[in-house]
Amino acid sequence: MFKTYLPTKTDPRWVVVDAAGMTLGRLATQIATLIRGKHKPDYTPHMGNGDFVIVVNAEKVVLTGNKMSGKVYTRYSGYPGGLKLEPANIAIDKHPERVIEHAVFGMLPKGRLGRAMHTHLKVYKGETHPHAAQKPVTLALPYGKNEVK
Repeated sequence: MFKTYLPTKTDPRWVVVDAAGMTLGRLATQIATLIRGKHKPDYTPHMGNGDFVIVVNAEKVVLTGNKMSGKVYTRYSGYPGGLKLEPANIAIDKHPERVIEHAVFGMLPKGRLGRAMHTHLKVYKGETHPHAAQKPVTLALPYGKNEVK
């Protein structure tokens, strides 16, 4: 009989990603891949062996086409008349962290494992972040940066 190989839980690395000039969807897919651990040779779907991802310059993310005014984020309080609608341009001005988190969290698995993976994403407005003690590695993502307009 052969034994099935099962990877052990490893210490995750910390990665810094600069969102300046990146398209939101392309950035989110690459971040979701890093958080899930699909870039590692010992990827196992039912284990959270991904990396921690720190995103800086969240306010400089780019939306293509008419999404800046046409894309709408909705929230519902559960009460009659409690539907809140917010266009993407206002959402990016107010809280750009939530826009990136919303895009990435939709690409992670639903359930207990997905909720645990949510804690591996740290998004910040501006260049600085408070995770210097973790010695994060700056990562250049495969998709190039667009021109910031």
